[in-house]
Amino acid sequence: MVAYRIRPASVDDAAVILRFIRELADYEKALHEVAATEESIAASLFGEGSVSRAAICETEDGEPAGSAVWFKTYSTWQAKNGLYLEDLYVTPDHRGAGVGKLLLRHLARTALDEGCARFEWSVLDWNTPAIRVYDAIGAEPKPEWVRYRLDGEKLRQFAAG
Repeated sequence: MVAYRIRPASVDDAAVILRFIRELADYEKALHEVAATEESIAASLFGEGSVSRAAICETEDGEPAGSAVWFKTYSTWQAKNGLYLEDLYVTPDHRGAGVGKLLLRHLARTALDEGCARFEWSVLDWNTPAIRVYDAIGAEPKPEWVRYRLDGEKLRQFAAG
């Protein structure tokens, strides 16, 4: 049985995080949408003023097995921060070994340690392996909420008025 540990990611992990982002995007059939580079990962996650954080799950031999990237949100109704998981990724060789659950538990503890009122994330509706994990840990979908997004040219057009 493989033993795993979770540690805070550092700027030295930018290449691994980018690799995981690209592998996740490929799995989600959206590799063509990845614009991130090692440099932009280093700056956005570890640069001055960064609002995002990351953790790496690795084997006791130091082999990266997965990662999580998150940032804080805010609930006006609760007047407290929340923790929003942007990406959770587990390499194919380590899927089914509990790595995803370890990362989720790590973030749940982080949320509580930092006084967050909630821990939230999104999942593609066809990603049944991930949905099974989320259901198994007791997470609940919020079907009454519809997520909206402005990006790219639509964002620029709307901002321009």
